[in-house]
Amino acid sequence: MNRSYFHLHLVSDSTGETLLAVSRAVAAQYEGISAIEHVYPLVRSAAQLERALAAIVDEPGIVLYTLVNGELANELNRVCGAESIPVLSVLDPVVNLFHSYLGTETMARPGAQHTLNADYFKRIDAMNYTLAHDDGLIGGDLDGADVILLGVSRTSKTPTAIYLANRGIKTANVPLVPGVPLPEALVNAQIKRPLVVGLVASPDRIVQIRQNRLLSLNADDDSPYVDREAVAAEIAESRKLCARNDWPVIDVTRRSIEETAAAIIELYRAHRMKFIALS
Repeated sequence: MNRSYFHLHLVSDSTGETLLAVSRAVAAQYEGISAIEHVYPLVRSAAQLERALAAIVDEPGIVLYTLVNGELANELNRVCGAESIPVLSVLDPVVNLFHSYLGTETMARPGAQHTLNADYFKRIDAMNYTLAHDDGLIGGDLDGADVILLGVSRTSKTPTAIYLANRGIKTANVPLVPGVPLPEALVNAQIKRPLVVGLVASPDRIVQIRQNRLLSLNADDDSPYVDREAVAAEIAESRKLCARNDWPVIDVTRRSIEETAAAIIELYRAHRMKFIALS
């Protein structure tokens, strides 16, 4: 049976676990239909919401959110309404029911359901590290990562990194850009502790995503950035780089972020056991 897919955007001011649980429970009722999950955790500022909104507009679908900040929730609803994108606050119906019965106001505190245990702080630490090391922002501190993602532009490095961080895995992502050197630690194979994973996709898929991106930015699409031969060369070079360094490669062409992350987590577990054994 052929499956059909749709984009599901989950915007949370906490970890996103509530949205994942609710959306998966509902999605499981639809046979032959799968959600491509995009999770945006810890959205607590206008800048963080703007980043999520750019991705939502780029790949429209269903938007579910848990935002206790009224201004952020209103902005999310405004943009989705303007783009005719269906959007729903998952907690509002439950909160309203509680309010009508209890007759008291909520605290409006993001993530109030989470206890401050070691696992909680591990995930927060991983998220902070990942956001600080997004798209090669800090190249000199890569050995502090659990996982390093490499890939050409539009291979889902950032959303995959954030998904992994939400699982407590410190993740850095390093873009492979023609003519731009890699961080010195990677070039000289100084990285030992982190798992390095290359992300690739088919040239056609990359070109399609890049063209959509340029279109959303009203940018000129007559450039090597969307030239199929140039893109194919980028991907081929990234595969060669990973092969030279014995780094595993994952093709994300037909994988959701969740599927890619699951494969990386399995690789990371094996890598960590091997590293511990050799230490």
